[in-house]
Amino acid sequence: MSSLSVPPPQCLLQPYTVPHRYLLGPGPSNVPPRISTAGAQPMLGHLHAETIEIMDHVKSGIQYAFQTQNRVTLAVSGPGHAAMECAIFNSVEAGESVLIGVNGIWGERAAEIAQRIGARVNTIVTSAGGYFTNDEIKQALIKYKPVLFFLTHGESSTGVLHPIDGIGELCHKYDCLFLVDSVAALGGTPIYMDKQDIDILYTGSQKVLNAPPGTAPISFSERACYKIFNRKTKPVSYFLDLSWLANYWGCDGKPVRSYHHTGPVTGLYSLRESLAILAETGLENSWKRHKEVAEYFHNGLEKMGLKLFVEDKKARLPTVTTIVAPPGYEWKEITGYIMKNHNIEISGGLGPSVGMVLRVGLMGCNSTKGHVDMILQALADALKHCHKSRV
Repeated sequence: MSSLSVPPPQCLLQPYTVPHRYLLGPGPSNVPPRISTAGAQPMLGHLHAETIEIMDHVKSGIQYAFQTQNRVTLAVSGPGHAAMECAIFNSVEAGESVLIGVNGIWGERAAEIAQRIGARVNTIVTSAGGYFTNDEIKQALIKYKPVLFFLTHGESSTGVLHPIDGIGELCHKYDCLFLVDSVAALGGTPIYMDKQDIDILYTGSQKVLNAPPGTAPISFSERACYKIFNRKTKPVSYFLDLSWLANYWGCDGKPVRSYHHTGPVTGLYSLRESLAILAETGLENSWKRHKEVAEYFHNGLEKMGLKLFVEDKKARLPTVTTIVAPPGYEWKEITGYIMKNHNIEISGGLGPSVGMVLRVGLMGCNSTKGHVDMILQALADALKHCHKSRV
């Protein structure tokens, strides 16, 4: 007689087949076969010589993607949220003033994270679909005297591509670090970490890079490192402590890498391959393709009579498009119909854009005119068959 009180779950005693879907929402995006194959290679120890070589390749690939020569450049073991927390936990101490630009949900999240560690959180807020002028940012820097200013480059909840030029210079003028979230934009639109005076920049693996979720590239300027490595107190997170991570990734100049945590080894295989694809494609070619495909999509939407949520063409994020929810329709019915009948994922709004928009992601390998034609056809079909209120 068995001593076990919990039997083997029946759901695990049979295989599970995962369906193929077109992931044309705000992320994750589809993983191309080349990256899937890379991730299926044999497991290695997390500190084997080959793993360390792969980590060095990843570091070089991130430096290329970010356009930076920063020594402290690595991939956090976790999603984009982990990189956000890594950036804030390390650069901010309790009682310090921070300034958060809230132009969507990611600014809201950053403000909450900073508040949880005891920072004095100040915000500037713009309406959904809008962005800040450099003068607005300057006035807030003067007023709040923050040690850190956070801004989302590609706000996936609203579809806004925020201008970056000149902001880093302003931050440095007022003795403030400039932290940029480029999770939804990196690789799909220009950003130059060093030239634009960005002190901390991070992204995620699952958007334009087309790798599985679970690794988050991040880089720190020398200016950021000076503040971080001269803290009065230890960061609140041991796991995300940059002094440990910098050593684990060979960024601190020490001859030996100490054990800190077991990194996602096969996830690093995938991330390396995604960065290799970006390097082979060329950043400028990737930026150009995403822009052209987005414009092709926007033109198609307007021909259908649909309205784009972001009115300023220059501020439209080329990787995630926000469409004003068609009047008279229930957005959930539209997304559900497209999933059921076309096997395509698109999504509704998030945070400040809930109930206001449909969101379509065209990132990395999904950024093609063929995928645009597919989603335009699916939208037209949904609008034809979904219930439209007469009210």
